[in-house]
Amino acid sequence: MSGDLFGPPPRGNAAQPLADRMRPRSFDELVGQSHLLEPGSPLALMRDGQHLSSIILWGPPGSGKTTIAHLIARTAGVPFVGFSAVLSGVKEVKEVMARGALEKRKSGKPTLLFVDEIHRFNRAQQDAFLSHVERGDIVLIGATTENPSFEVNSALLSRARVVVLKELSAEAVATVLERALADPERGFGGKLSAEPEALRLLAEAADGDARRGLTTLEIAAAAAERDAAPGVPGERRAGSPARTSITVETVRQALARRHLRYDRAGEEHYNLISALHKSLRDSDPQAGLYWLARMLAAGEDPLYVARRLVRFASEDVGNADPQALPLAVAAFQAYHQLGTPEGELALAQCAVYLATAPKSNAVYAGFDRAREEVERSGSLPPPLVIRNAPTGLMKGLGYGAGYRYAHDQPGGFADQQHLPDELVGRRFYEPTDRGYEAEIGRRMKAWEGLLKSKREGG
Repeated sequence: MSGDLFGPPPRGNAAQPLADRMRPRSFDELVGQSHLLEPGSPLALMRDGQHLSSIILWGPPGSGKTTIAHLIARTAGVPFVGFSAVLSGVKEVKEVMARGALEKRKSGKPTLLFVDEIHRFNRAQQDAFLSHVERGDIVLIGATTENPSFEVNSALLSRARVVVLKELSAEAVATVLERALADPERGFGGKLSAEPEALRLLAEAADGDARRGLTTLEIAAAAAERDAAPGVPGERRAGSPARTSITVETVRQALARRHLRYDRAGEEHYNLISALHKSLRDSDPQAGLYWLARMLAAGEDPLYVARRLVRFASEDVGNADPQALPLAVAAFQAYHQLGTPEGELALAQCAVYLATAPKSNAVYAGFDRAREEVERSGSLPPPLVIRNAPTGLMKGLGYGAGYRYAHDQPGGFADQQHLPDELVGRRFYEPTDRGYEAEIGRRMKAWEGLLKSKREGG
């Protein structure tokens, strides 16, 4: 839990991480979120001291959510209490809200309660905030990387505006890094420089996360200082420049494997699986491979991806290529047996096959129409001719009377009613002219022609 913000700002305390030291101290220092400060917006009103209100800050990591909460509290001059939903429970929340109510009675000012990762609280826990927000004892600022539509209950959403932060561009992250290099009070004060290519690599590797960029810069700076003085700490090699420089190689050494933004149960999960599905549907194997690789690299369950590929084989390829479904099932089984990394190649092979296969959703659409008809017309009885007749009573009632065994008929084709009386003539499945489904369409037309000819006495 953090305390009041109104002490003096940190002055280059080396014990603090660089990302904390460089946290913006005014809205003017905020980068990459200018759209949030347009005239009349909730943040602009709070910045100008006109209206303090509860908000939910939704954005990717390192985009400025915590910083904005700090700036609002500083601007409004109200008590600030913040905690993480990961580390705190409802007991702590209730204690904070009780203190907030007492503070409101004493000073007339609400307490600004900042809840980081508010989506970690379940819906019942989130309800604990409602009465205090309504009474004005607290102003709630929740921060989340997850879509509030999925993770924040509707009662709380109706009492708080959702403010959407954008992912920081590489240029915005570079601005933050340049400030850290130049700032004499909180950063490196010009004693450290970075090659332009090194700075670009740092900014791009941050993946829109300013905190990650600053953390990597701090690691690279320590490595550069170490390389500059390989002997005694603080000692510099003879003839080396007075100012330490971060090179591309220094940055590469500082970078661990890139961490990809992903939430396995929220919006990013659905965004990426949608991108994969639609890339395959649009017959783009390049994009299909990319989105597959993105999901697997970010930690998605490969068997979930495999199940979606099986679904795609039926929904979007269908009978245009009947081999797509068994191939997708084989890819699922291959991953199940081999695991990572060997089994991932089977998923990649399947994705490329599905992307380049002829497409048809005729079975999917036909099944939907059949289900709609069942919902509309209910339990219509089968025609007597195709009912089962295991007992003498049922035979006496006409069950199966006149049934023709197709294999005994010319061409292996029997002319008899199969749909209920009310649905005779209804069509659900309409094959396309793509891939193997064109052959299915030709067969169906041939059978329909035979029926018509026979019924007309031909």
